[in-house]
Amino acid sequence: MNNRVKIIRTSTVPGSLDTFCRGLLSELQQECGYEVVAVSSPGDRLETLAAREGVRTVAVPMERHISPLKDLKSLWRLLRVFRRERPAMVHSMTPKAGLLSMMAAWICRVPVRLHTFTGLVFPTATGLTQKILVFTDRLTCACATHIVPEGEGVRNDLTSYRITAKPLKVLGHGNVRGIDLERFDPSLPEVMDSAAKIRKEGVFTFIFIGRLVRDKGINELVSAFTELNREIPDTRLILVGEQESELDPLSPETMESISGCASIEAVGRQNDVRPWLAASDALAFPSYREGFPNVVIEAGAMGLPSVVTDINGSREIVSHGVNGVIIPTRDRDALLTAMRNMIGQREDTAKMAAAARPMVAGRFEQSFVRKCLKDYYREILHK
Repeated sequence: MNNRVKIIRTSTVPGSLDTFCRGLLSELQQECGYEVVAVSSPGDRLETLAAREGVRTVAVPMERHISPLKDLKSLWRLLRVFRRERPAMVHSMTPKAGLLSMMAAWICRVPVRLHTFTGLVFPTATGLTQKILVFTDRLTCACATHIVPEGEGVRNDLTSYRITAKPLKVLGHGNVRGIDLERFDPSLPEVMDSAAKIRKEGVFTFIFIGRLVRDKGINELVSAFTELNREIPDTRLILVGEQESELDPLSPETMESISGCASIEAVGRQNDVRPWLAASDALAFPSYREGFPNVVIEAGAMGLPSVVTDINGSREIVSHGVNGVIIPTRDRDALLTAMRNMIGQREDTAKMAAAARPMVAGRFEQSFVRKCLKDYYREILHK
């Protein structure tokens, strides 16, 4: 008879579990003695996760965006899964999985219902959309027994918007993933060899990694860089990521600049971002909103200073003037100035680059982040 405590981890799409829980699910099952079941929408990455982590998976289709009829079907399917599995805890992440999983777990009276907020959409939304998002997050929290904001900024927003009056627990210094410093090491031979093929000597290279959408500040970034490149031709911008033209399209002017400027290289999604970071001089990440952006941590681990906006997560990773620069959101001119200073004030840039990896190592090393989560699991599951 299996007497292990059963945990169900849920996310809307399998990519979230595959990315944020890489190695963690197997540790929870093999080292901590839990029985782990992963639930997400179907897809190849769910099968990949099952094989790599050695955990059972259950496919439940879930839409990322509001879709009342499909959401009701997903809720019904989650109810059936939770009733069959009878877990001690359901731990959800991502908005739609959080809402549906916490509702289903509450209906099924799962003892521990934990949701992690990795980012909030409503602070940058307006009108009816914001009201709907606030309501759904309040409903998620009402159904949960425990709530973990990924960082202090997310906790402050949950409090200031009165999303919940329940206790909010930030684990460690924040972040749900942590960084594997042995893997994200710019001195690794395979990284150095690949980076040498990407690097352009004598050219100051900025890099952006993420979805190429409006909310990531790509319109401002491309506009600022285009002007910078006219002033300083020995500059380059690498854009790593895919567009979402239907959900959050870029402006026609931005699209024209990306295709027309020889110094802008849009290279698409990369399975391994380390060589691209190692071949660059600074990260430019002017996003409008984040929970806790892992790319800023990864860039720091690879020794890059960062230009980031004054938003949740980014301001908790970057200390202004120490390991990077913080600018206002949606401020194209401030972004241009920061990028110009990165090139013109090389001594300051070198100092920020030298501080980047030690700051990341001291706060977000992966084993520390995971220990904080495992300790929290023991606390809430074995009261």
